Amino acid sequence: MAMTQGQMALGVGVRDAATFDNYHFTSTSLAEALKGQLADGGEPFVYLWGGEQSGRSHLLQAACHLAGEQGKRAFYLPLKEIGHFPPHMLEGLDEMDLVAIDDLESVIGRKRWEEALFHLYNRLRDSGRHLLVSASCAPRLLPVTLPDLASRLSWGVTFHLSGLDDAQRLEALKLRAKDHGLALPDEVARYILHRGPRSLPGLFAAMIELDNASLSAQRKLTIPFVKQTLGW
Repeated sequence: MAMTQGQMALGVGVRDAATFDNYHFTSTSLAEALKGQLADGGEPFVYLWGGEQSGRSHLLQAACHLAGEQGKRAFYLPLKEIGHFPPHMLEGLDEMDLVAIDDLESVIGRKRWEEALFHLYNRLRDSGRHLLVSASCAPRLLPVTLPDLASRLSWGVTFHLSGLDDAQRLEALKLRAKDHGLALPDEVARYILHRGPRSLPGLFAAMIELDNASLSAQRKLTIPFVKQTLGW
């Protein structure tokens, strides 16, 4: 299938699996509220904040995928990965329908980055386009040194993403297994949860490895098979 212009503009490090349909982090009502804000006529600026395992990167990438599916141009910028570069990469992004900037705290306190973000914010807002950002803390707690940027970040809509408890992580793991067509018994899911990585991305990576091994060996997922495959 040919890619649309919107899909081609998705940006740096967008995962195909990061969609709203498989968002398993906090309540789905939050994801629906975010989709509503990013629709035409919604709030131009949305700020997401939460811990590293709260699913904020997933939501930003899901928003970019949704925009691409709608024929819009979207760009995802993970500052934790590329924030060590100068802010020239922000130039021209005001032509996008949606700009999603992840890990904002990675560049806060750096004068050139803060100024570039301030100007991008204004250009996007003036043209009626959307800016979606994520950070590890609420806007008022972000140590911004440029007062004009600090005030802009307090505008718009703010969503707080909380992390998952063990019951929610278990449910997320089972839903991801279902997405891969895997039958994951409760006792096996609990074993993976207690012996595997704490992070959801780590757990999901383990599910992919188990999926491949299960298909190759034509085996069902059992605790002995998980032990054998993952070395736990």
